[in-house]
Amino acid sequence: MYLPPSSYGWGFFYPPSHWIKITPVIEISKQYYLTLKVFGLFLVALCLWASAISYAYANPQRIISTSPSITEILFAIGVGNRVVAVTDYCKFPPKACRLPNTGGLLNPSVEKWLSLKPDLIIHQRASETIRQNAKNLGIPTLRTDLNSLEDIFEAIQLIADTLKTSDSGKKLVEKLKNKINDTRSRLKGLKPRRVLILLSDTNDPGRDLYAVGRGTFLDELLTIAGGDNVLPDTMARYPKISKEYIIRESPEVIMEVGPKSNLSEKETTKRKESWAKFSTLRAVKDNKIYFIGADYIIIPGPRLINILDDFSRTIHPDLFVEESH
Repeated sequence: MYLPPSSYGWGFFYPPSHWIKITPVIEISKQYYLTLKVFGLFLVALCLWASAISYAYANPQRIISTSPSITEILFAIGVGNRVVAVTDYCKFPPKACRLPNTGGLLNPSVEKWLSLKPDLIIHQRASETIRQNAKNLGIPTLRTDLNSLEDIFEAIQLIADTLKTSDSGKKLVEKLKNKINDTRSRLKGLKPRRVLILLSDTNDPGRDLYAVGRGTFLDELLTIAGGDNVLPDTMARYPKISKEYIIRESPEVIMEVGPKSNLSEKETTKRKESWAKFSTLRAVKDNKIYFIGADYIIIPGPRLINILDDFSRTIHPDLFVEESH
């Protein structure tokens, strides 16, 4: 028995009149396809834009540093080209001096922040004002601690990891630790010398002075360099001490450190004459009063190896003569 083609259910066997009915369906399908294509291109563009925004946020390219330590770390790990501004106190490396500055730690210029369009501000834990101001402006921040040597190492790696340059951070930390271990090895077995470190801020040693206490990165470097801090654990990290206390402790070595200790030969002689008033001091008797005026001496950062050299050479000059710089 013959069955008409339409009985098979195949549309293309219908008479020509039925083809006309199918044509609108085909046209609608084309329009739908074009709509999907346009929508797909829009989604691709949107994803690319979101990816770019995400990359910029995840890998900052416009960084503001809020302390000399942070600035030196950024340049030391090779991302100085991403730094768009520093503080009034950032003097190293020389390239940093040519960058715009945003004021000091306590009075940062929020207006300059806005004009520079940063995608990250790096600050120290104590800088709560900076963190809050940045938060109010929607600027991402990164907080670091720089109180101890371990803090410094962790800060270097944290900054490097955040900026996608982890290997540079690891290499720098390794370099610093190798220097520390080498110094320890050279001084192994030697008796530590009792040392007083003063943060020089006056030309009169008879006045009360701020000293470097225990639990600080400078105290740790002093210990590594073969010194024993005369200040006890019970004192503050940077206490103010009297001349009576200095006389009572009678340290073997006294080091005045900081930019204000960058003295000429004439100024050094005059300062030592002032110390001579305290003739009972062991350091005065043995002529062990030293002045270290380098700017890096109070900056917890990559140049801590320079500080270690200075301390080692001052406390044990017979072992570190060749380290002179």
